[in-house]
Amino acid sequence: MELRRLGRSDLRLAPIVFGGNVLGWTVDQGNAFRILDAFVDAGFNAIDTADSYSRFVPGNVGGESETIIGKWLRQGGGRRDKVLVLTKVGSEMGPGKKGLSRRYIIAEVEESLKRLGIETIDLYQSHRDDPDTPVLETMETYAALIKHGKVRAIGCSNFTAARMQESFAASRAHGLPRYECVQPGYNLYARADYERELEPLCAKEGIGVIPYYALASGFLSGKYRSAADFGKSQRGSRMSAFLNPRGLKILGALDEVAGNRGVNVAAVALAWLMARPSITAPIASVTSVEQLKDFTAAVSLNLTSAEIATLDAASAY
Repeated sequence: MELRRLGRSDLRLAPIVFGGNVLGWTVDQGNAFRILDAFVDAGFNAIDTADSYSRFVPGNVGGESETIIGKWLRQGGGRRDKVLVLTKVGSEMGPGKKGLSRRYIIAEVEESLKRLGIETIDLYQSHRDDPDTPVLETMETYAALIKHGKVRAIGCSNFTAARMQESFAASRAHGLPRYECVQPGYNLYARADYERELEPLCAKEGIGVIPYYALASGFLSGKYRSAADFGKSQRGSRMSAFLNPRGLKILGALDEVAGNRGVNVAAVALAWLMARPSITAPIASVTSVEQLKDFTAAVSLNLTSAEIATLDAASAY
């Protein structure tokens, strides 16, 4: 399986990153261990999470996903050597606990390291922009973490192109490490924001791109075709945003390509992302080992130019 370099860093990712937001939410610890073992056994090597996962679940406080990953790693068997651990900082973890200030990052990285049970985070990412903290303060803090071996590389998520450029300028002017990747929300349905502004910048700067919502919260798996399907999962309530003429047109194109290739529509949606030159590796989640077959199918699915054109036309904006 080809590994793709993340920006100028020494990190090389397999073509799909596991999205750890489901851990401690729709996936309990026992199932998580089985899924992560199967994910690594299939040749994949990167798990993305965040300190705040899954604080959005009633009764959770945050850190649940990192804790499960940490317990999985501590089972041994060379698991830590087989995976890159990607996590994030900045989203709210409680009153006064959010942002990208020096004080907060230094405190929160220790909490993440403790939950994960590791000495170094492979990729530490600003989860969302913090307009109240000077960019230079944030980048200097990350530089210190890298210097002290707590972090290997840094990235950002949910940043505008303008704020990324500001960060790059600060890094260049002061000789500091730069963001080596960005996590935008990007998939066949949600294309415009990334393609209009972020993609040209990432191509110019040589920045890695690991998009989240690769399957549009599950809509691009094809299992939500009408309002009657919303009850199929805890994410079903989100599907009304996609179930419209454009969304159905996209599903129709996915059905066509998937039918001709003998794979599930989810594999085609992932393959479309991987075929885009600017994409390093999409982030996708599963809730069962069985669903991982779409990951392996996507990796071996080399879409033709005609198939890509069909999908592009159906998802045009």
